[in-house]
Amino acid sequence: MSVSPDVQDHVPERVRQQLVDQLIARGWIKQPAVAAAFTAVPRHLFAPDGTSLEAAYANDTVVTRRGPDGKATSSISAPWLQAYMIETARLKPGARVLEIGSGGYNAALLAEVVGAAGTVVTVDIDAQVVANARTGLVRAGYPQVKVICADGEHGYADAGPYDAVIVTVETSDVPPAWIQQLAPDGVLVIPLRMRGHTRCLTLQTDGDHLVAAAALQCGFVSMQGHGRDPVRRVPLRGDDAVLVLDDPTTHVDEDALRAALDKPGVQQWSTVTVALDDGSAFESVHLWLASQPRPYGILTVDREKTVGLLDPQDRFFCPTLLTDDSFAYLTLQKQDAETWRFGAHGYGPAAGTLVADLVDLLTVWDEQHRGGSGPLITVHPAGTRLPESSGLQLLVPRRYTTTAITWPGHKL
Repeated sequence: MSVSPDVQDHVPERVRQQLVDQLIARGWIKQPAVAAAFTAVPRHLFAPDGTSLEAAYANDTVVTRRGPDGKATSSISAPWLQAYMIETARLKPGARVLEIGSGGYNAALLAEVVGAAGTVVTVDIDAQVVANARTGLVRAGYPQVKVICADGEHGYADAGPYDAVIVTVETSDVPPAWIQQLAPDGVLVIPLRMRGHTRCLTLQTDGDHLVAAAALQCGFVSMQGHGRDPVRRVPLRGDDAVLVLDDPTTHVDEDALRAALDKPGVQQWSTVTVALDDGSAFESVHLWLASQPRPYGILTVDREKTVGLLDPQDRFFCPTLLTDDSFAYLTLQKQDAETWRFGAHGYGPAAGTLVADLVDLLTVWDEQHRGGSGPLITVHPAGTRLPESSGLQLLVPRRYTTTAITWPGHKL
């Protein structure tokens, strides 16, 4: 492993301890057992050859494998997120854990937490990822971790039931195997994609469905195999402006949307303001707009190549309301050095209506949900009939499950 010049005098243990100290100081590590695991496991042994110690122990993702298109297909997740997921799983010595998506390092952390009496099984569909994980685990001193090459959608029943199933790939559905292989009081920690927005959910069984006890915005590489996310990409200006549709019930006229950009747009500003460093506000308003029971998508743009045409609030994940032939997206306008104002910018025959609707939704969010606890997120078996009295706002149907998002005080 090469080492950058500025850390040549740092042994791995010292750099690793700096990471642990940072995670504790920022509140990501609260449990002594998790701190001990991060202190013990040599993260650099799971990183690709040539990765510096500085990069290996940064509080950031390390990409370990890419597909033919250059996009990451496997990675070592950011330490802060790994710590969060492990702590929220409530693991104890002797626990049995199934990990879906294997890089090796997270499995080693889990092995430290559950101890010699515990069981850790990690599953990945990519044979090379599996081989790398096995090598890293042996080098790091965790040969007891069982590494399986298989489609993670099916879990691994032979070593179940599990006290926790921890999913380290992004998915838009919850396969039955993950639920069936949980112990009765087990915890499922999963990065669930809901209309383009991913939240790490801590799910627990409640009768015939799952209830999220916690939710945190996050990002992971997408699941492969049968659980691959059925995302549709609608190029509006080639790859420079793309509308991403992640809801099977949303249908649009792609040619009409592209043509809409050839005519003047409509813009309207709200009275709702935000500070750019208020990440929780953006996280909340994004999910609020996504959870409206109406056609919805995510706009992603190259700002330099669409200047003067599109100016989304977020160039990667910008909330967008839709009709068949029109769209309106969230945007920002600078007010002063610290304050920005939310607004909406739309194109197409229905742009005026969509822009007004988006601004109205911003006002409701600001008055009723800003700074609140957020929505209740539940996951139900596909085909479940949910009563209107439950106050549900949005249902996202998938092959195996339907995700329900409910904001306090709102009904369909």
